[in-house]
Amino acid sequence: MRLEGKLTSVKGTEVTVRLDDEPNALRLRQLAAGKQPSVGIDVEDGRTISPEQRKKTWAMIRDYADYTGYTPPEMEEWLKSFYMADRGAEYFSLSDVSMEQAADFLTFIIDFGFAHGIPWKTQTLDAIPSAYPLMLRCMQYKICVICGKHVEIDHEPPIGRGYDRNHIDNRRFKFFPLCHTHHMIRHTRGIDWFMDFYHIKPVSLDEDTIVSLHLNSRKQLRDFDEEANNEQSK
Repeated sequence: MRLEGKLTSVKGTEVTVRLDDEPNALRLRQLAAGKQPSVGIDVEDGRTISPEQRKKTWAMIRDYADYTGYTPPEMEEWLKSFYMADRGAEYFSLSDVSMEQAADFLTFIIDFGFAHGIPWKTQTLDAIPSAYPLMLRCMQYKICVICGKHVEIDHEPPIGRGYDRNHIDNRRFKFFPLCHTHHMIRHTRGIDWFMDFYHIKPVSLDEDTIVSLHLNSRKQLRDFDEEANNEQSK
């Protein structure tokens, strides 16, 4: 049983750790079997996988396991197998893998999960590293960035009524991947409140992504450019 947290003080041979989550006291007593539990402390040293990386990786693995019916250790081995086949990597352990490979493995299992429709829990989405292109992946796989439900891609600034959405140059907008509920909250509470409350910002998309998401076709983008050139030449 692994408990994650932060080391808050050291006094001689005594250390104090503030856990990230409240432990299951009953489970601890069961594991101890009437004896005083023994523990080991991994201190992040910048070279091997950090406790934070391990915690986030196991959050993903547990969601995989809940969805597939495998146990988390079984799911870990399956995901390692897929990763090693994809990357041509050697077998590794999550106890001492390098930080670089740990980050790559975490990115792989997030991408793999999006591609195969794993229903991430909200707290699991929250655990995705900030460096990961979460907003873009959510748009690509039509997943709400807040709750994981099916999305309606939301424009920023909003498109008013009366506009033909099939004749809009989407290069002029930024986007949120939001489910209907969060889309309505965004419009009801306003953009500033929404970004501050959920700690997210809309993203711009390049032309290749706009086309891949079927927001515009290549022909439409060429037509928009031609219209703009004609207006400038008048």
